[in-house]
Amino acid sequence: MLYFQLNPSLEIKREGKDFVLFFTQNSKQFSLKADPWDLLVIKILAEEIDPLELARRENFSLTLILQAFYSGLEKGYLIREESKIVRREPPFQKAFFPDKSFRVAEVFTFQWHLTNRCDLHCKHCYDRSRVSELSLEENLKILEELFSFCSEMKVHGQISFSGGNPFMYPHFFELYKAASEMSFSLAILGNPVSESLLERLCKIETPVYYQVSLEGLESTNDDIRGKGHFQRTLKFLKILKDFEVPSGVMMTVHEKNLDELIPLAKSLEGMVDVFSFNRLSLFGEGKKLSPSEKERFFQVLEEYLNLSEELPYLSLKDNFFNYLLFQKEKPLCGGCTGFGCGAAFNFLCLLPNGEVHACRKFPSPLGSILEQSLSEIYHSERAKLYRIGPKSCQGCVLYGVCRGCLAVISSFGLDPTKDIDPYCPGKLKAL
Repeated sequence: MLYFQLNPSLEIKREGKDFVLFFTQNSKQFSLKADPWDLLVIKILAEEIDPLELARRENFSLTLILQAFYSGLEKGYLIREESKIVRREPPFQKAFFPDKSFRVAEVFTFQWHLTNRCDLHCKHCYDRSRVSELSLEENLKILEELFSFCSEMKVHGQISFSGGNPFMYPHFFELYKAASEMSFSLAILGNPVSESLLERLCKIETPVYYQVSLEGLESTNDDIRGKGHFQRTLKFLKILKDFEVPSGVMMTVHEKNLDELIPLAKSLEGMVDVFSFNRLSLFGEGKKLSPSEKERFFQVLEEYLNLSEELPYLSLKDNFFNYLLFQKEKPLCGGCTGFGCGAAFNFLCLLPNGEVHACRKFPSPLGSILEQSLSEIYHSERAKLYRIGPKSCQGCVLYGVCRGCLAVISSFGLDPTKDIDPYCPGKLKAL
């Protein structure tokens, strides 16, 4: 991802056979002798050369080119361009959230569902449909498309490989290796796998995190995810720790398991790096389950928030944590994706057949990556509506870090571009 530009103060002078770079950084002046990589980086930026095309044409390693860019950033003759993924609506937001961390996304996450094939059959699965999978060649083209999009938007790209079980996609390791060579940050959202498969993965690149799921304590979890799953997952968390892979556990809460959220979170102390949860979306097989009762949900939410002060691995992922934090006059959190709902903002989802959705948890099709560029899809009118979120949320002081959950809104038969989340306690005005 090319989110670099030349330091405006950069001057290049020839001294004998050498080229010397002169530039200012943090009010200090620097000079260094340029090596061939430095000169290549400067040429690419000055002449607006596509590094992907250059690597193909010259049969050259894209990895080495990207490493040279990161080196130039460290040396100081390159600087980071400002991200183009910025929340700009509504206008009152900047006044209330002067911290740009809630407005400007430096990372774009691409949740890539390679296959619907899975070794589990969970009772709340959003999609067990049999859809055609893309070939390795098609997915490699998508990888290049994602690289170009992130370069256009001046953000670093993170790919969260998922499924089904991503390891069941026949070309998973080839695609993972190609993504690593393009300097994407890589994560896995999947199931426990064998130690040999994890070792093979880490030999290519250690993922930034590996997320598995638990749905409550052992009996409840195994009723939802299958007999023996709970113990297999605990063993796998130990394997992740042995391989020094950051681990995450996700729980989907609903009426039957909400009261096990706190006990499960406590039981994982020392075993997991991040624990988080989301609310059930009533799609797919999840329709057979019942959502949590609103009053009880907020009671558990507050208990979890208080516990998070003692157990820092508890993630505040639900956007309504900000409702509680605001009332307590405490610093707000980033919610679901660091920007409240990040659907079609700093996040997009790709299904196995090439459909791009705003979020995986509910039907939110934006187009097909086989027929449109990712940039065209991202900038489409439908994507803009999801980015803005429910019209009913505008005017709330927490708009910038909330907007509820679009999937939950949709699963209650409401319009996620208009209607407020049915769990919302009500709009808040500034203190």
